[in-house]
Amino acid sequence: MKVREDIKDFIKSIPSNITLVAATKYVDANEMKILFNNGICNFGENRVDAFLDKYEALKDLDISWHFIGHLQRNKAKEVINRIDYLHSLDSLKLADEIEKYRTTPLNTFVEVSINLEESKNGVPYYELEDFIKSLLKYKKINLVGLMMMTIKVSDDKENQFAKLVELRNKIEKSLNIKIPYLSMGMSEDYEYAIKEGATHIRLGRILFKE
Repeated sequence: MKVREDIKDFIKSIPSNITLVAATKYVDANEMKILFNNGICNFGENRVDAFLDKYEALKDLDISWHFIGHLQRNKAKEVINRIDYLHSLDSLKLADEIEKYRTTPLNTFVEVSINLEESKNGVPYYELEDFIKSLLKYKKINLVGLMMMTIKVSDDKENQFAKLVELRNKIEKSLNIKIPYLSMGMSEDYEYAIKEGATHIRLGRILFKE
């Protein structure tokens, strides 16, 4: 895959208050450099080995690294001191690993299972408040947001995003905390996500041409 030729125009079409995280699972460091040179400095990786390779290849660039895939506990220590944001915290056992190995507080999104799909990770929405209560005890986790994915084939994406917004607002009020960011929206549904209140969108395929 290659970066689309009109990438500058596409980036301009995204509101300036939205953080565009380029999901670069299927491209190499050379294409990432092209994105960087066109103004994208937030990159999201899904797999530990690929992340470590790209991190090393691009270490001279001023990149904000986001880990957006499921992070296995036994691999956490390999990445958590190299990333700026984790979008996929989904268990207290993973939180324990972060607490153990991270040297400074890590900006963290809790992954929420809004639709309770068995094939996806995430804290079930009905357990989220208790989960966040437990998280507040961790010194190395800086809770900055919530992350979700929609059901791929669905005609009510707006409602799914709206549920996360409503849940965030309820928990902020209940626990008297601020959760400023919402990581929601991918290539096929980011416009709906922005409309409903996303602050971070994770775009992959739409940034490239085959």
